[in-house]
Amino acid sequence: MTHALSLSEDAAWAAFEARDRAFDGRLIVAVTTTRIYCKPTCPARRPKREHVEFFDDAEAARAAGYRACLRCKPDEVGRDRIAVARAVALIEAAEESVSLEDVAAAVGYAPHHFHRLFKRATGVTPAAYARSLKAKRAAAALDEGSVTEAIYEAGYSAPSRFYETANARLGMSPSVWKRGGAGVTIRWTVAETSLGPLLIAATDKGLCRVAFDESALDLATRFPAAEIVQGGAALSALAARVVAEVESPGRDTDLPLDVQGTAFQEAVWQALRAIPPGETRSYAQLAAAAGNPGAVRAAGTACGANHVPVIIPCHRALRSDGSMGGYAYGVDRKAALLKREGAE
Repeated sequence: MTHALSLSEDAAWAAFEARDRAFDGRLIVAVTTTRIYCKPTCPARRPKREHVEFFDDAEAARAAGYRACLRCKPDEVGRDRIAVARAVALIEAAEESVSLEDVAAAVGYAPHHFHRLFKRATGVTPAAYARSLKAKRAAAALDEGSVTEAIYEAGYSAPSRFYETANARLGMSPSVWKRGGAGVTIRWTVAETSLGPLLIAATDKGLCRVAFDESALDLATRFPAAEIVQGGAALSALAARVVAEVESPGRDTDLPLDVQGTAFQEAVWQALRAIPPGETRSYAQLAAAAGNPGAVRAAGTACGANHVPVIIPCHRALRSDGSMGGYAYGVDRKAALLKREGAE
């Protein structure tokens, strides 16, 4: 039985049955025979399905007359989410690097426990989140000033610390980034699919752009200083896999990618890729999975900023009321992709 539930009953039961950590804090499971509510990962023996009622949060379960499980302590999940959100705000407000110990102490957790908690909630460690944030600031500053000024302005203690991580985060060296990607080769093709022509473009690292109704001209506008090269054998096999994803989405999860965003955007993209085919999530759920439950609008923006739709399946994101919401390539295509996955 469901009660004011944003997920489908089958999806909620599947998450509970699999003890899926991704649903802790987003799904409450109440047992009608014991009048106890749990989080999906509770280690207790699973009750029969007909004895289970699902809720979106613990408050709703308590209002229905259930009490918290003393074994899995579901009420602490809300505390965990608040702690992660506070930690994100602390890291983003800090002018210099903040140690794990300081962050954990500020939110009232032991360092080793909070390290696991933060990574489970955001997909990255606190240190990785901070590095991503600094790289984002550096990239923005590189557009406006000198490389050296950008490095210090972004919060790096010395240029050497920036150069150690810049290639991994930006996909190219700082000077090349400033010149708009000069020296980077991007291969492209336009493939026919049942949903219309699809631009497929990749660097030697992986896919950097997948988009319906775009051309090489659009690609050159996005990457004005890169070398744009048509097709070639190196791209044909990859393009075939992308087309197969359009026709049967969610089957190929190992396609190589060369995309970067802010730490929050990347956390949203990771959350999207974690959604099983045939299921959907609300923008609010994506924001919570990305570690900032209040950033619902930003989660929608992150979906819109997705460089490789279908591969990062932003079509699985819906409004909280279950309606389609927006989609850069048309709601009809979004509906078609969901239908191919068997989504309700």
